[in-house]
Amino acid sequence: MKKVILTPNPYRDKNFKTTLAAERILREAGMETKICLPFQTEIPQELRADLKLSNLQAEMPGADLLICLGGDGTILHSSKLALNYGTPILGINTGTMGFMAELESTELELLSRIARGDYQMEHRMMLDVEVWREGKRLYSDTALNDAAITKGAVARVIQLSVFCDGVEASTFTGDGVIVCTPTGSTAYSVSAGGPIVEATARNIIITPICAHTMQAKSLVTAKDRVISVRVGRIGRRNAFLSVDGGRAFRLNAEDEIRLRRSAHETVLMKLKGTSFYQVVREKLGIS
Repeated sequence: MKKVILTPNPYRDKNFKTTLAAERILREAGMETKICLPFQTEIPQELRADLKLSNLQAEMPGADLLICLGGDGTILHSSKLALNYGTPILGINTGTMGFMAELESTELELLSRIARGDYQMEHRMMLDVEVWREGKRLYSDTALNDAAITKGAVARVIQLSVFCDGVEASTFTGDGVIVCTPTGSTAYSVSAGGPIVEATARNIIITPICAHTMQAKSLVTAKDRVISVRVGRIGRRNAFLSVDGGRAFRLNAEDEIRLRRSAHETVLMKLKGTSFYQVVREKLGIS
């Protein structure tokens, strides 16, 4: 690998201390580096005056690796851009949970392994998400973690029907439903009572959110199922779709959300060989 882009979340890496330390290690190992902000934002006042920033869109072509410094949200945000170029991602946790991050900020010395080719690549399944209304596709996105269909701020339930390959699997009222990848099984889904699925597995997980029936349970489907969620009666209530925690898309009654395995995959660089189950125990406190 020759060209490495570092994308720090300026609100997570104070004074870019971790970013600059990582850049020094990579440069000493003989790699070209560029520092780019992962999203459009005003430069914080504490930004070092000698920190040279490049444009992320301009630097992505030809990049061999994208290093994300922040929390899981930073990695999710960057995965959208990385998949367009087939660029692998390495996460360095400067946030709170950092479940998808490979390194903590105290483990930067391991970055020297990249120049020696001492790493592995891990492929993560993604989901294509679409919203259809009256026969027209209004919205599309790709999820690394999940697609959450939820009620609005007003504390009233919504009615949802879930179909697998056109066959009704569940109908319930509640706060919503989460459809996620194995990577996303340890995020919003597990908080709603869903199962933990090994991140490199190939499954689609469907988890109701506070369903008003004991019969509505999580489902784990095969990777090639087509999942459809139809919005039932909502009256004056609101329902929304959010993909990977991004901006909400407002849904109407009778809208259909279609989800299927994407042809794209997110590629994560692994330097430590840590077991998924060790990460689960350490990050989620499961004993």
